[in-house]
Amino acid sequence: MPISDAEAVVMEVLWERHPRSAEEVVAALAHTDWAEPTIKTLLNRLLNKGAVEAAKEGRRYAYSPVLAREDWIAQQSTGLVRRLFGGRVAPLVAHFSEQGALSKADIAELRKLLEEIGDDPA
Repeated sequence: MPISDAEAVVMEVLWERHPRSAEEVVAALAHTDWAEPTIKTLLNRLLNKGAVEAAKEGRRYAYSPVLAREDWIAQQSTGLVRRLFGGRVAPLVAHFSEQGALSKADIAELRKLLEEIGDDPA
């Protein structure tokens, strides 16, 4: 399901801790310049998309994510690699290397990962 950048900010709050009331989500996003109605609109959009669910607790609703963060990350990363690099990961890594964006720790981690993958018979 497509989640906008603004909706993703709200989702991060719910992934961090849930369930949360709308007021708790608003408080958690106090560092943004968003007004309360904006945040409640984003919650409602996420509810309509099925990314979150709401359970009535007394006089208010408590929101929880339905969409798992790991699933959203997989969708986003797959889409990025497909759109920008034709679905291939090697050009992505080459791009970061050419831009000087890989630290020695990143390179060591990539080497370790490649060794682990190389040991996999699949």
